[in-house]
Amino acid sequence: MAMSGGKDDGEPMMEMNTTPLIDVMLVLLIMFIITIPIQTHAVKIDLPQNAEVPLDAVDPVKNRLSIDAGGQIFWNGTPIDRVALRQYLQQSVQMTPEPQLEFEPDQSTRYVVVDEVLAAIKRAKVTKLGFVGNDRYGGAF
Repeated sequence: MAMSGGKDDGEPMMEMNTTPLIDVMLVLLIMFIITIPIQTHAVKIDLPQNAEVPLDAVDPVKNRLSIDAGGQIFWNGTPIDRVALRQYLQQSVQMTPEPQLEFEPDQSTRYVVVDEVLAAIKRAKVTKLGFVGNDRYGGAF
């Protein structure tokens, strides 16, 4: 900001000093910014609900997990989704002794689906896992 020293003739300065006004405006602007409430944006998402796991869905001896060519997952012949798969796996791991899990993917199932199901089995820490139907692939290699 430029300041003038005035004239030597002894007359008063006629220009207004705006420096204090600018300082006050900056302080008011900062206080205004601080007092503005933080806007929160909520995104509503419908999450899958945990359905009650039927007590008879998990066999205490042996369970068969299969995937058809379309990628549909079956637990002992009943179609299930990925949430139910995780619940069944957790319930079977908590049983004593742990039941055997037989995994049977169809040969034309996309590998991504098989990989996701195997990852879910690994996350559930299943220790008794067997692959069923490998004899079909004997002549493929």
